[in-house]
Amino acid sequence: MGLLTDPRAGNGAVIKFVMKWEKLLCLTLYVTGVIWFVSLAYPDFNDNTYFSENALLPGLVTNEFNEDGGAKRFHDELLAEMKKYPDDMPYPWLLAKFRQLNLDVYTHNFTLNYPLSQQKFTGQNVYSILRAPRSASTEAIILSVPYRSASSIHLTTAPSIALLLAFAKFCRKQNYWAKDIIFVVTEHEQLGMQAWLEAYHRCTCGQDGVLIAGDLVGRAGSIQAAINLEMHSFKIGSIDIKVEGLNGQLPNLDLVNLANKMCAKEGIRRTFQRRADSNPKDKIRKWWYQFVTMMSMVSTQATGVPTGNHGVFHRFGIEAITLEGFAKSGSGTESTIYNIGRVVESLIRSLNNLLERFHQSFFFYLLPSTDRYISIGLYMPPLALIIAGLFIKAFSVWLKLQESTEKKDGESDAVKQAKSEELVLSHIAWEVLWTHILGVATLSAPRLFTYIGIKFHLATENSVSLGLLLLTILMFIGTLCFERHRTYETASLLYVIALIELATMLLCISMHNFSLALVAAVVYVPAALTVIPKKGNESRFHNLRCIPWILLHPLCLACTVVAVYTHFTFPDYTIIAFALKWIQASKQAIVFGIIDSMVYGNWLYSVTVCVLLPTWLIFWMVVTSKPILRISK
Repeated sequence: MGLLTDPRAGNGAVIKFVMKWEKLLCLTLYVTGVIWFVSLAYPDFNDNTYFSENALLPGLVTNEFNEDGGAKRFHDELLAEMKKYPDDMPYPWLLAKFRQLNLDVYTHNFTLNYPLSQQKFTGQNVYSILRAPRSASTEAIILSVPYRSASSIHLTTAPSIALLLAFAKFCRKQNYWAKDIIFVVTEHEQLGMQAWLEAYHRCTCGQDGVLIAGDLVGRAGSIQAAINLEMHSFKIGSIDIKVEGLNGQLPNLDLVNLANKMCAKEGIRRTFQRRADSNPKDKIRKWWYQFVTMMSMVSTQATGVPTGNHGVFHRFGIEAITLEGFAKSGSGTESTIYNIGRVVESLIRSLNNLLERFHQSFFFYLLPSTDRYISIGLYMPPLALIIAGLFIKAFSVWLKLQESTEKKDGESDAVKQAKSEELVLSHIAWEVLWTHILGVATLSAPRLFTYIGIKFHLATENSVSLGLLLLTILMFIGTLCFERHRTYETASLLYVIALIELATMLLCISMHNFSLALVAAVVYVPAALTVIPKKGNESRFHNLRCIPWILLHPLCLACTVVAVYTHFTFPDYTIIAFALKWIQASKQAIVFGIIDSMVYGNWLYSVTVCVLLPTWLIFWMVVTSKPILRISK
């Protein structure tokens, strides 16, 4: 069967070596890649952070912030106003305070048409602009805070708003600003920030008609950077620096280094992933501590969900981070609002020095601690080794299929062989096509599921979950419809296509969200390499290979991750309580993933159902097929 390649191409020494040792070679590449990546957390295999952008001039100015008393007064007044508005933002008070500072003050209204129901939610942001006295409003810096009402389940951000107002009062007295400073207080967390950015840039990032961003009356220059504040107390024990953004995007490493250095300068304990730096003398213990921190970043980045308001800035080319301050717990020093204000001043003044956008330092990196980093040049080779086994396996299966094809002599045999090859190709093309059609249908199905669920008075979580479950069952039934047309050659070719598609998908994802590609590769590559197309005479134990692939179905895998997270979050639950909590959390996680894709443009759900699910279906058809060898007469 001479499709695409010449069967005589297997005579080379390299090709013979690959065909003979492909199992050992694939295993070696996978294990080497995993060990290589794990070892990157070892201090000798990563580097100290450093500044690449000299124009930042970090910490070279004398700090002048002295509005800590004003911040305390603002905080007391805000707490009194929050009692009057237990569920809403105190707009009149915020507008009045900004106007008292002689700033340009505006409000921004937005509407969310909930995509999986007929509900509408409205919100309003408050922002003010300090016009730069030394420029023509061509560039700007943002200082933002998400407002959380007294009834919010999240920790309060009232100290952050008080600090923002106090810092705005301080900035109003200075005349060295070369960039506009925009002070933004958003409602509904990331939703308000996303709506404000869409209105500022006059664009839509999610599906049309879902988030109505409206328009902005007042604008400043091109936004260079943003700092988001989430201080939960006036006296804090540590500041956690958050970097993970939407779809795994990260800010320029120089901005992260700047925040770490300014916190260290003021003597504030800084953390990453809520973990402070640890320097035990034992290098193995130090490796393990940094490895846990690094994997915490990987797990967070892989979801594609921002860890704060800063995460929605990155897609607009705006470098942003979140500084989250926690009250002191246990031993350690305590920092006041005065120290935090000096940190904010140092950050804004360094950003004010920039002559161009951040571009010198890394945009792709992993952080095992606050002062060490792993660059893209170090972490990509291990992933490439893990994925390389898929290409080698596909090449080996293809060559073995070529060798197993009987050679035909005579013109009549050649004609029959050509017709047979055309038939095989048509079957393969149709099976691959319908799997991807199902993936696209799954992407668009949640709206239909919700519409049907409303007719039967079902909640959104129940209607979407039941709809996806029913669609999955139909997929299993659909794979059986083609089984009687599938020969051993067809199953082998499908296996080759699935291997190449999985490898290509992982490489493409790694270019943008390395953590997602790494997690998918570690989970799916071993299962993909152990697949063996069935010839029809294997033992009954061959069917046991189907069990791992059931667990690797994207929906099953998502539910497994939720189960592990639920177990660690609620370790004291009984089995029944845990099961109920797990089922509810799984349904909500699926709905939240769909909502994020529609509102923010999160790629996780889209990539899962449009790329990973069709690839899984092809593997499933190969594993469950019972082909009969085609005998040529």
